[in-house]
Amino acid sequence: MTVTPGAPSPIGSLPNLRDLGGWRTADGRVVRSGLLFRSTDFSSLADSDVAALEALGLRTVYDLRSVHEREAIPDPSLPDVTEIGLDVLADAQMSIPANIGAVLADPAVVAQADKVLAGGKAREMISGTYREMITLPSATAAYSEFYRGLLGDAPSPILFHCTTGKDRTGWAAAAFLTLVGVGKEDVYRDYLLTNERLIPALKHIFDGFAAAGGDPQLLVGVLGVDAGYLDAAFDEVRTRFGGIEGYFSEALGIGTREQDKIRERFLVEG
Repeated sequence: MTVTPGAPSPIGSLPNLRDLGGWRTADGRVVRSGLLFRSTDFSSLADSDVAALEALGLRTVYDLRSVHEREAIPDPSLPDVTEIGLDVLADAQMSIPANIGAVLADPAVVAQADKVLAGGKAREMISGTYREMITLPSATAAYSEFYRGLLGDAPSPILFHCTTGKDRTGWAAAAFLTLVGVGKEDVYRDYLLTNERLIPALKHIFDGFAAAGGDPQLLVGVLGVDAGYLDAAFDEVRTRFGGIEGYFSEALGIGTREQDKIRERFLVEG
């Protein structure tokens, strides 16, 4: 069964979980449904939704978070699932995506956060992180292992996630969809769905930030996504590698034949 591209999450308490299936490629093929899912972490998973998560039949979960994030909020143990931790931003000196919890959990840092995030600084910092996701050794190692899993090393269905499922996960999804031939407009549509799905579910965080004296509008660029962030990553890819195929072959060590193998595994005739 082919899902509608960008269909709402089948799990109510994980609103930013979605199947990457259904998107059409330039040559008329369609990304297979039920094989590859993107998500947030599972901290909001309701007990009543555990059965729905298990019903996805997952076999592999890639966790793109830092060791600290994984230890603080471990993934649930799911039957017959292999979990693989890949710390994308291990080599980053400072990363907002990997430290969102620390920034927002302590009201004492809110005033400082206002200074750090104001005047477009948050967007500038996060755009820098997106460029680092192309260049950092930890990022290239992590994404190389992830995409090698998609080659067939990891049994499917596969789910990959970080904390909020928008930056480290967002690039993994965007690079995958671009590689298999989904057009730029749809790649960005999938990416920007996070703003519709995730931000409403984080109202309590915005409210708490405001109550502690922060400007909640500053969090929009931190907790949401922006086309400019993805632009930064793709610009880095073009500048360094000439395009997505060069990025996969030169940075990730996944050559042309292997790239075709990923397409064969995840695409069907439309």
